[in-house]
Amino acid sequence: MRQTEWIAIASAGNDFADHVDFTEQEREGLRRAGEILKAGGLVAFPTETVYGLGGDALNPDSSRKIYAAKGRPSDNPLIVHIADWKDMSRIVSQIPEEARLLSEAFWPGPLTMILQKSDAVPLETTGGLDTVAVRMPAHPVALAVIREGGGFVAAPSANTSGKPSPTLAAHVAEDLDGRIDMIVDGGALGIGLESTIVDLTVSPPRILRPGYITREMLEYVLGEVEADATILQSQAECGQAPKAPGMKYRHYAPAGELAVVQGDPEAVAEYINSRAREDQRGGHRVGVIATEEMLGQYQADVIKSVGSRADETVIAARLYAILREFDREGATKIYSESFSSDGLGQAIMNRLLKAAGHRVIDLGARQEDGENDSDRK
Repeated sequence: MRQTEWIAIASAGNDFADHVDFTEQEREGLRRAGEILKAGGLVAFPTETVYGLGGDALNPDSSRKIYAAKGRPSDNPLIVHIADWKDMSRIVSQIPEEARLLSEAFWPGPLTMILQKSDAVPLETTGGLDTVAVRMPAHPVALAVIREGGGFVAAPSANTSGKPSPTLAAHVAEDLDGRIDMIVDGGALGIGLESTIVDLTVSPPRILRPGYITREMLEYVLGEVEADATILQSQAECGQAPKAPGMKYRHYAPAGELAVVQGDPEAVAEYINSRAREDQRGGHRVGVIATEEMLGQYQADVIKSVGSRADETVIAARLYAILREFDREGATKIYSESFSSDGLGQAIMNRLLKAAGHRVIDLGARQEDGENDSDRK
């Protein structure tokens, strides 16, 4: 097992400033991160969304190392991170006007665009596809690492494949310590959910993964934008092939079995409490993901507040950390309230459904159909 280096960058904070005065020690650490990337090694670093596991995007061996370190299927595409707009022309065969408009509106920021790749990008990075996913993160440490590393960094989330994405450097270490070369610690992250992915190779453009940049925000810039059917449905339900990270496999999952319960809040609480008692009699340790408004209504072994429905940005930022907390506290059965399918709520539900393997208990449907107990996957 290799020794993973660790450097802390305190200067960046979490304000996503365009310019940060790093200390000389921090600059030296960032240069060291760049040396590792240029040599084909792997570096975990903070972005405004989650921690990424970086490798040289133009080096097929680096991409293979990313897949191996994460235990990630090699047909699951990686996102190429850049720090300067001019670098798009090297990795994209043609830059459409929509890409320019979106970059002016949202870059640097939590938006990934899918475009036709150039020959410079190896198929190992794109999961065998002729398209490439590109984004420019809005975090000064990420931008510094990318520039020091040569300008093109492939970086999925820095976690074991399938587990909740890391929002702290400690989460990265839990999964990857000894399996990668360096962890750059930039502290807690602000958004907490991966970037929005929009496919610009189709017309109208199509959202493949929801995130902080919502459909309404994209439509304000581009006009009509579609949402892929897989956002709130499984691949099996839709029968579509994956074109972007996170579309094909179960993601973000805790060790315990997770189910999402939707319906009237009081009915949800009553149902979860009933199931919790039954599960406890069967020897399970039961966890509940609750909103602040309903926190006092649940009876279970581990009850976690994900935040208030009045502020979905807090819910988004806390979700993955809470899923990891259930693992540490040994929850074997977990129930979660559901969330809105609009705006940022759609991104929250997308991640929850992926984490649950699309196991949804719809109390409204049960009542309407006269069923005693049903769920769908």
